[in-house]
Amino acid sequence: MFYAIMASDVPDSLEKRSSARPAHLERLQALQAQGRLLLAGPHPALDANDPGSAGFTGSLVVAEFDSLEAAQSWADADPYVSAGVYEQVTVKPFKRVFPA
Repeated sequence: MFYAIMASDVPDSLEKRSSARPAHLERLQALQAQGRLLLAGPHPALDANDPGSAGFTGSLVVAEFDSLEAAQSWADADPYVSAGVYEQVTVKPFKRVFPA
C-alpha cells in the first residue's frame, strides 16, 4: 500500500536542509530503485520553483510500504529528522486513484 509522508519544516531550515540533503536524497533514490516511490518533493516557501533564500516549508513523499508501521519507521529515520529540519511528520495511508 502507498503511504503519504507529510513533513513541516522548522522556521529557517534551509541551512540544515542543505547539509542533510545528500543523505535524504540517497534514501529516496533507494526507494525509487526498488520501484516503491510514487512521488517526492519539497514545498517551496514562495510560489516559485526556486524559492532561493526563502527555502522550503516542508516535504511530501508518497511511497509503497508493507504497513503503516514500516512507513512510520522509514520516516522517523529520515536524515532531515535527525538534522532538525522537520518540526512535524505525519504518515497516513494513501489510495492512488489518478493517474491509474
